[in-house]
Formats: sequence, C-alpha cells, structure tokens
Amino acid sequence: MLKNLSLSLTDLLGEDYINHVCTAVAALGLRDKNELKALAEKKVDFFPEAYRQRLEDLIPQAGKSLTSPFEKSSGGAGTKSFNEAFHKNAAPLTGMGFFRLGEDGRLAIIGKSEHYQASLGHNFPGYELLEIAAHMGITNITHNNTRGHISRMLERELIRVANGIAPGDTAALEAVLASEAPHVLNRVINLETGSLVCEAAFKMMLARFYKLQSHFPAPLYSGRTPVFLVMSDFKGGLEANYHGTTIMTQMLRGMWPELYAQMEQHGLMKAVPVPINDAAAFAEAVERYDNGKYKVAGFIHELVLMNYGGIRLDNAYVDACHKLCHEHDIPVFVDEIQSCMWSPELFLFKEYKCHPDFVSVGKGFPGGNYPASKILTTAAMDNLNQFGALVTNGQEELASLATLITIRFAETNAQHTAQISALWREKLAALAKRHAAIVKRIDGDGLLTSLFFDDADLAVAFCHGIGEVACIDASAQTYKANCPPVALMKLPLITSPALIDCIIGAMDCILTKMEAKKA
Repeated sequence: MLKNLSLSLTDLLGEDYINHVCTAVAALGLRDKNELKALAEKKVDFFPEAYRQRLEDLIPQAGKSLTSPFEKSSGGAGTKSFNEAFHKNAAPLTGMGFFRLGEDGRLAIIGKSEHYQASLGHNFPGYELLEIAAHMGITNITHNNTRGHISRMLERELIRVANGIAPGDTAALEAVLASEAPHVLNRVINLETGSLVCEAAFKMMLARFYKLQSHFPAPLYSGRTPVFLVMSDFKGGLEANYHGTTIMTQMLRGMWPELYAQMEQHGLMKAVPVPINDAAAFAEAVERYDNGKYKVAGFIHELVLMNYGGIRLDNAYVDACHKLCHEHDIPVFVDEIQSCMWSPELFLFKEYKCHPDFVSVGKGFPGGNYPASKILTTAAMDNLNQFGALVTNGQEELASLATLITIRFAETNAQHTAQISALWREKLAALAKRHAAIVKRIDGDGLLTSLFFDDADLAVAFCHGIGEVACIDASAQTYKANCPPVALMKLPLITSPALIDCIIGAMDCILTKMEAKKA
C-alpha cells in the first residue's frame, strides 16, 4: 500500500531559506511575516487515507457518466493535423488520481498517465505545497543567470538520485559533484521540454566535431563526419527512434529526408540505425563507422521504445553496447523522458547498472504540472557555453518544487512501485495466455506496457473497445509504417490492485468479444 507523507515547505526546503523568504516578502508588504511562517509550516498530507479510499470507491464507476456532457466548449483554432487527431470527449474538466472527468461527463481511467506524464495522477494532494508556495509569494519567474534556491536544490537532488546516494549523505554528494572522472553524472542543464533536452545532448555530441562559435578552439574530432547510432526499425530504417521534435533529432528518425540527404552527401553528419537487441550488429556498426573519415559521435537510445512497440532493450545488449562505447570514446545518451520516475529507482538506467554520459529528465518528474525537463551530463561533456543550450523558463521555482515533491513521494514509495509493477506484469501475462489467439505477447517494463497483436486492425479494435466500453486510455501505435501492431499503456505510480483488476476485467471482456467476432 502507498505510504502517506506529511510535510511542510519548511520540511522540504529548509528553515533558513523559509526565514529569508518570509523576511523578504514581508519587507515588500505583501504578507505579514507571522502569517507567512504559519503557511510555510503547515503540514500537507501527500496521500491521505480519505483520498485513497475515495479513489477506490470510484473504481466501479469507471466508464459511467457522472455529469452531463459539456456541449458548448470552445472550438479552438487548431491546425488541420491537430484537429484531426483531437478527441474532444477526453478533454479534461477535472481529474482525481488515476481518473479524468472529461467533457463527455464520463469517468475515465488514465491508462496512459495523460500521455505518459501524470506520474502521480490528477490533483495529487502533495502538490498543495505548490499553492502554498505561490500564496506565500515565492516567485516562479527566474532566469538562467538567477536560478533560484529551489532549482539549485533540485539540481543536487537529481545528481544524488542518479548516482544512488542516500538522502542526507552530503559528503558522498559533494565527492560526486567534484568528480572529473568519465561517465559520472554531475552536471545539470535546466530546460523546458523533452525536445530541448534531447537537442542539448545532441549539440554536446556535435560540439566535438564543429565549433559552437567561431572563436572556439578546434574540436577534438574536427574534420571527421559525426555518425549517430540510433535504434533501427524492423526494416532497417530510422523510424524506431524518437528523441524530440527539433529538426536535427527529427532527421535521426528519417524526417526531412531531402535536407538530411544533402547533409550526408556533403559529409556533415550521418545517422545509422542499429538493430534492436543485436549486440553483434552494433559492434559491426562501431567497427565500420568509428575509423577513417567517420567517427561515431554518440549512441542515442531509450530503454523502453515507447514510440516503437514499447519494446524493452535487453540488459545484456545495453551492457555490451555501452562497454564498447566506453572503449571507443563514444558518448552514450540514455533518453529517459518516457521511463524516468516509473522505476523504483526513479531512473530506469540504474536498474541496468549502466553509466551513460547523458540522461534526460522530463514528463514524470514534475508530475505533468510544468514542462520542466533537464539533461544530466558529465564533466567531460560539459562543452557548451551558456547560449549553447539556453532557455528563459527552464528553471521556474514552482516547477522545481513540483519535482522535489514528486521525488520525495516516489522514493518513499519505491517498494509500492516495484510491487504494483510486478502485479501488473503478472496479470497481463495471464491475460495474454488466456487470449493467445489474439494477443501475441506483452513487452515493456513495469507499468510501461505494450500488448502485441497480429495486425494493426486488431490493435485499433482493442483500444477502441476499452476506450468506448470502460473509458480506459490506450493507444494503438499505427502511425509508423514499420511499427509492430501494439496497444500502449502507462499506468500512474499510484495505481492500486483494485484498479488493475478493473482494467484487466475490461480487457478480458473486450478480447473475448474480439475472439468471438474473429471466429
């Protein structure tokens, strides 16, 4: 069962900082100092029993109408492609925990954590501390040059967690922060979205081949063509990887083909796909492209390919590839935008016991409250000046506070994450066995899930069925030509056994109907 926490802002941010904030806000005449101190010391229950019980009580209501539909909502002014993909009924009026109440008035289960970001669901009680902080006058607005105390606290916490250091072990943290050793994550750049984070890592790799600015010294691998190794799709193409929406990272996945062809033709860069979970093929790619005019600039990958079948990379494959990269001075970027916070370790790469040179942070860490993302890197890869990866809003104080709250709750409930993930996988495996005629296998990791089907039509029918009947979110991944036909889900960390039983029951019902229709 999930453990409750009861913390105040003072508990979380420290008495010294709170005293200075209270003095400063009172000096401006915004609030009385005693009132401010009382707010800062107010204890907030992160997951109170009444909240937990209310979620459990609502589970039988999933899929039912709790309110009348909101018929006259705004039509917006979206582009054609966004409007074609729009689902008005699922647009939220409100939400609670693992539920969303949409414009259609039905109670929906957020089976994808609202597109993979709501790690603690909707209206998580612990985030009341955000409201208290704002009411106290703690400003959210800051800049790269004036990163606030909360954001700097968060930077250190991320390094602590990434390096497996126990809370409060300041000596170990200081040693890591001072390290110049290779593959030790001890630097943080605060950005705003996952796309910008991935681009920052890409630029730090590229900076070993090209000058960021004209007055910079010649880079280490100047004159050689940078080659980026990315995950291959099942036809040997580039469509399996996904690392953001900037032009350069889009080219890594086969977009902008004419522009990319010109860059490749002139030896400016090259993207090479490597087969999924094939260590021998990876070694061949390194042998071919890490000599002569070429140099492998980096190996960029997710650990669970949530944009390509939810396929999990094998531990042995990751170990072999990373070892080879370290031997050849090839930086490794583990893109954890999807997986971070969903592991009991908070970072999935820690379960692989690997030591990457870049790790992305996003989505789940701020609980979907803010577009706050980070790139973690090493001393060796700290090669950009401030303007190389600059954003104005990447270090908002309340966004950093949201992440600190999420970290504290997730670390306290690491055992629950492990147990609920194991239960979900066990129930899914049994489901797949019962419906082996339709469900070929399951993949993913923990609460990140993919169900494989024989063809895309079956995957679409399954997702449509549980969406219509039980209002459970799932995505049929059909937008990539070579992608295996799967249904994707990603349950929030606060998932309970009763919720799992509800979802499995709905899946059973839909799959039984599909089998009857197929027969």
